[in-house]
Amino acid sequence: MDNIKLIECPRDAMQGIKTFIPTQEKVQYIQSLLRCGFDTIDVGSFVSPKAIPQMADTKEVLAQLDLSSTKSKLLAIVANLRGAQDAVTHPEIDYLGYPFSISENFQMRNTHKTIHESVELLKEILALATKNNKEVVAYLSMGFGNPYGDPWNVEIVGKWTEKLSQMGVKILSLSDTVGTSDAKSITYLFSNLIPQYPEIEFGAHLHTTPTSWYEKVHAAYQAGCKRFDGAIQGFGGCPMAKDELTGNMPTEKLVSYFTSQKADTNVKMGSFEASYNEALKVFMK
Repeated sequence: MDNIKLIECPRDAMQGIKTFIPTQEKVQYIQSLLRCGFDTIDVGSFVSPKAIPQMADTKEVLAQLDLSSTKSKLLAIVANLRGAQDAVTHPEIDYLGYPFSISENFQMRNTHKTIHESVELLKEILALATKNNKEVVAYLSMGFGNPYGDPWNVEIVGKWTEKLSQMGVKILSLSDTVGTSDAKSITYLFSNLIPQYPEIEFGAHLHTTPTSWYEKVHAAYQAGCKRFDGAIQGFGGCPMAKDELTGNMPTEKLVSYFTSQKADTNVKMGSFEASYNEALKVFMK
């Protein structure tokens, strides 16, 4: 039986909501997720409050979480060295997530840095994480193409995978930032990269429309991927996606799919149902 790592992403679901979700509601929701058995919870981010106001209270949320009875690890997104330095001071955090785009346009929009500057920053973040007993999850954003006309092909993805591997990245999540992937591209990338880089744990951060989720998950799994990001009900997703139906991969679809494949996600269904209901309260106001 395959063991599947599911990463639940409340941060990704919340960050685009303009109305501020009270800190206590975030804590209550994330606390419910911690009871589900997810491998990791993408809990918040250490970025400028001006850039993402919804995540301004990440420190306060972390301080109020009870981690005494969970095995789930916590991940926080960082976009610069200052954010990484802040994040590593929190013992609750296990992973620093850094969005590294192979699209020059998107890297500038997302982090206000060129790809070259992002390489140098990621080196600093990796060194900082190692010094503080944290791990880095690098997100290869725009990993399946981009809407800006920037060069993209599987050779470019392979080149950057090689570069990040040499820098010491051990967890690399291929990110379908605006829903551009299809089964063919997913199959090709994962089936080529996974055997080529056995030292890297590859993940899939896929955005999808309601009708295309199955083919994407199935393609990634059949190609050897065993780490998947999701958000309950598919809430959130990249605000730059042109299709308003494109959102995060719905976690309930992932759970259903891997149950049908007789793979073990470690998700406790009773707790998951409670979190699902909690999500409706948070996101469907």
